[in-house]
Amino acid sequence: MTALQYRSLLVLGALALILAIVNAVMFSNNRQTQNELSTRGQYIQQSLQLEPLSQSLIKSLAELAAKDNDSQLKELLAAQGISFSANPPNSPAR
Repeated sequence: MTALQYRSLLVLGALALILAIVNAVMFSNNRQTQNELSTRGQYIQQSLQLEPLSQSLIKSLAELAAKDNDSQLKELLAAQGISFSANPPNSPAR
């Protein structure tokens, strides 16, 4: 084996080792990212299951605030970005 072959093989071996280390680091980073995405997906799924309950609760609070003219409840809903308008009750037709 000549010196050129020895050096070439040494460089290729070092390059293979570096690539293996880079691969291990990237694998670890991918695993962490996949776990984060899985956690976020689970959170979104759970949030979607609670959406009807949340809408019902907000609707009830808005109706109560309009019915009782509760300024604190109106302010609370407004602070959360929820706006509503109170429709006057319909008068009976004659």
